[in-house]
Amino acid sequence: MNARPDLLVPAPAGSLGLTKLAVAPAPPALEEAAPPARGIEHARVLLVDDSRLIRMGLRRSLESIGVTDITEANHGREAIELLARDRFDLRLLAMEMPEMNGIEVLQVLHDAPHHPWPPVIVISGGTGIDDAVRCIELGAEDYLPKPFNPVLLRARVTTSIEKKQLRDQDALRMRQLKRQHEALGQEQKKTEQLLLNILPASIAQRLKGGEERIADACPEVSVLFADMAGFTKMSRTMSASQLVELLGDLFSRFDLITEKHGLEKIKTIGDCYMLAGGVPVAREDHASAVTRAALDMQQALREMHERTGGRVNMRIGIHSGPLVAGVIGIRKFTYALWGDTVNVASRMESSGEAGRIHVSSATAALLAGRFVLEPRGFMEVKSLGQVETFFVEGPTG
Repeated sequence: MNARPDLLVPAPAGSLGLTKLAVAPAPPALEEAAPPARGIEHARVLLVDDSRLIRMGLRRSLESIGVTDITEANHGREAIELLARDRFDLRLLAMEMPEMNGIEVLQVLHDAPHHPWPPVIVISGGTGIDDAVRCIELGAEDYLPKPFNPVLLRARVTTSIEKKQLRDQDALRMRQLKRQHEALGQEQKKTEQLLLNILPASIAQRLKGGEERIADACPEVSVLFADMAGFTKMSRTMSASQLVELLGDLFSRFDLITEKHGLEKIKTIGDCYMLAGGVPVAREDHASAVTRAALDMQQALREMHERTGGRVNMRIGIHSGPLVAGVIGIRKFTYALWGDTVNVASRMESSGEAGRIHVSSATAALLAGRFVLEPRGFMEVKSLGQVETFFVEGPTG
């Protein structure tokens, strides 16, 4: 909580100008306390009058109606000092005082609305209507003439305290509602972030918009599979924690690469990483973007060789073509790709070589002129028969 500004109060008699009076921040415990107890017997009252006899009379009247927590101040300056550092439910403020009269006190507090000042009943020996109007304008709850009528005083004090307690309860409820609203907003942000970690942003928005079945025909997409070579053998020599740490580090790097090139991570299965370009938002350079990501993935692997003694390597396969993309599941959503393009991309990976990027002729045609390609020859691919494949050496420039 930020510190509240100082109050400017009239300087003591015999000096000139204004002096500063520091106002301490309201204690957090007071702001977050349970709803205030009902009834004037729990009220805290501040009596402000330079006459000890009048304060005694006011105290007796208050005690007769059940108010016991009473603090006295001899003059306006002392009253402001007490109000600045403590909380009260009501002030009984004399108008005529030698050091800061009632109007001056009200003016100082009126100019500092940042503090939750308690209501005030002004008690005055004068009869001028102008003083009463001025007090009300400066925020006084009520105005009583001296000598005060005990019955009238009791009614005014009871009403003012009850109104103050009701306002406190309303303020507390508003703070609680605000905190609940803020907490709900934070939980909603967390939920949305979790959804974005599972689904592409545009797909998540469609689900939030009410779509129940999402299945899109995508005519031009490039799919990449990257699978760790010799993983099963290597896993026999590593502890579970070492294995998870290794994969976590590697796939975290791949996630950053995928994001860098504007691609979509589809899923990981064990030591296999799958991404795609051109879904869910179409793009003309999907094949080039996926290939650039594949080259960055190879660089990330080389950077990890020192840690692993060169044991970590991957086969990477890419194929381009049409497919269907959509969301499956009713509890644990998954953004999935279906079609021959996915199957051929997986075949490019499994039939490739460790440390190399293996692409189909369809992908090679889209990369021509942008990347250096090494023909590998023809190979049998399920559902397609004999197809020519290539290895990507790097960009042409």
